Amino acid sequence: MNNEDTDLLFPPRVIPALRNLRGPAWQSLVDGTTAAQDVSSDHLAFLLMMVRLSGCVNCNSSSYRAQHGCTQCATQTVQRYRGSDEDLQKLFEATEDEIRQYAENQLQTEW
Repeated sequence: MNNEDTDLLFPPRVIPALRNLRGPAWQSLVDGTTAAQDVSSDHLAFLLMMVRLSGCVNCNSSSYRAQHGCTQCATQTVQRYRGSDEDLQKLFEATEDEIRQYAENQLQTEW
């Protein structure tokens, strides 16, 4: 990949650039994620949500998205999302619940 803005998966550094793309509910979600610690469930849930929405797993070095970079790809993904900000909030909350359940299962498995 020749673009310095392209990573393997959605990079956390792009989160602040997404803040003003939607309404107040989205802005609040981005602000909360930006303020969260890198290993918090909020931060991880936002990253996983964006990986899924943007299709990062299927991105490769020769794709149009990779050639234009993660910031542009994520921007387009958020702008083109057809649901409401509340729908994105619900998606985030569901992803956060999924991460918490996974973490709880891992703890139970270790004991």
